[in-house]
Amino acid sequence: MHSNTHGEKGQVLIAVVILFTAIMTTVIVGLTGPILSQVQISKNLQQSKQSYFAAESLAEDMLYRFKTGKTVSASETLTVGGASASANVTTGGGEQTITVSGDLFDLERAIVISLSQGSGIAFNYGLQAGNGGVSMGGGASIDGNIYSNGTIDAVSASITGTAIAANSAALSATIANESPSTPPSSINFRNASASQDFAQSFQVPDETPLNKVQFYIRKVGSPSNATVRLVNDNAGSPSTNTISIGSVSLNAGLVTGSYGWVEVVFTTNPSLIPGTTYWIVIDNSSQSSSNYFTIGAGTEYGSGQAKTGSYGGSWTATSLDGYFRIYTGGFTSYIGGAGYVGGVTIGGNAWASNVRGASVTGNLYCLTGSNNNKSCNTSQGVPPAQSMPFSDANIADWKAQAEAGGTHTGNYSIGWQGATLGPLKITGDLSIAGGGTLTITGPVWVQGNISLGGGGDITLPSTSLGRSVMLVADGRIQINGGGQVISESAGSYLFMVSTSECPNAVGCSSSPAISISGGGGAIAANAQQGTVSISGGAHINAITANQISISGGSSVTYDEGLASPEFVGGPSGGYTIGEWAEIE
Repeated sequence: MHSNTHGEKGQVLIAVVILFTAIMTTVIVGLTGPILSQVQISKNLQQSKQSYFAAESLAEDMLYRFKTGKTVSASETLTVGGASASANVTTGGGEQTITVSGDLFDLERAIVISLSQGSGIAFNYGLQAGNGGVSMGGGASIDGNIYSNGTIDAVSASITGTAIAANSAALSATIANESPSTPPSSINFRNASASQDFAQSFQVPDETPLNKVQFYIRKVGSPSNATVRLVNDNAGSPSTNTISIGSVSLNAGLVTGSYGWVEVVFTTNPSLIPGTTYWIVIDNSSQSSSNYFTIGAGTEYGSGQAKTGSYGGSWTATSLDGYFRIYTGGFTSYIGGAGYVGGVTIGGNAWASNVRGASVTGNLYCLTGSNNNKSCNTSQGVPPAQSMPFSDANIADWKAQAEAGGTHTGNYSIGWQGATLGPLKITGDLSIAGGGTLTITGPVWVQGNISLGGGGDITLPSTSLGRSVMLVADGRIQINGGGQVISESAGSYLFMVSTSECPNAVGCSSSPAISISGGGGAIAANAQQGTVSISGGAHINAITANQISISGGSSVTYDEGLASPEFVGGPSGGYTIGEWAEIE
């Protein structure tokens, strides 16, 4: 009996040990699962962060390239700390969208950045001319609209869109404070509530209509557009009694960080009383100590004074005068010119003080007319003038960006071997001939003349990604002999800009600032102080100049992408971030 009892006790002990072991195993397993799960979660989180950091690194790299005008491909990759990132760039609606995805062990993080061009620059017409107007003949055609601040003389020509000819302003400023050329002083405004707005008083010498005003101005940061007003005097300060100049504004996109003349064209042209004081006011809707304007100033102007303050509120004298120019007077413009119906065919509307020899499909707005296919509709009066798309300050910015890329001293000739340039400043002439190709990747500033011919071409590469490039010459630009500008990216154009006043400047020998005879391509030509002439069957996309001449079967086909161009480099970097967010 006793031996059996001892055996039973041993069996119970074994059972207890087994039970204890089972319980401990269950507890350990129960604890280990969450611990291992937490370890894996932490590991995944760390790897996910690495994916995000890789995506963010590539996003910042691409943003830097966009803002500094460096080459950006449609797709890019980057490896950081074992994580890989890939990016794609899409263009549309005036925006560049960068989508970046980072990945480490299938843990993906994604970022999207939307960039828009903030230059304020737009080519809204196939042709836009200044006081010199437009001359068309010999079968010339425009597929688009024309807006001219002078006459559109068109015989044996066709325009598919609307043609508008405003009366031209005087060739020189009637009232001006612009001496010395470098302003000795300056006035800040929009920087505080007490100096939110700027006002300059003046008097007119005669009763001729006011056409436009120019300010010698620069900006700090990114101030918004400002309303420009013409008001009467009230005890030595601006009143709120406005004189209509239309709904006009100072376009902040045409103002840069350097001084330059920026133009505001009046859409209504009042005549003022000589010897009476008036004020031109730049009225801002807000103020900021980091986003404001500075106008050049001096004390040479004896018929007015500058004040800062708030429109409708109090004003403080500055003891200075802002640098400004006011243009008055001018000449009556017309459209057409033939002594018979249909000398020019216009597919849209026609609008001018006088229209003659035209066949107009749309409405014919004019005060007087002759030899047209319909009578004048006099309900619209005289069309207002339009400002040019670039300011002198914009062009100065492009020059500065080109120079930042380096300087080539002397002439630069490109032959069969070709070359890739941009950003770059060239102190002499630039010539492309002999079948050579210039691949242009950023702004190029040529202090001399530019010639393209002899089977040569200029190519905007696919890496332009819908962005346009500036080619600026202080001298003349000439394309002939089949010279072509080729765009490998939809929406990319070569903006050929000449700052020359040819043919009216010394040494021009009656030659225009830009001459295109045969050839052409993805070109928007600009010579705001001179003449652009195209002939010999040349074909381009847009022209803006003081005077435009088109003949010999040449044509301009407007592309709507020019209404909101994006630039490689652009004024002051050009790009504004609209969105920067994680999407995955």
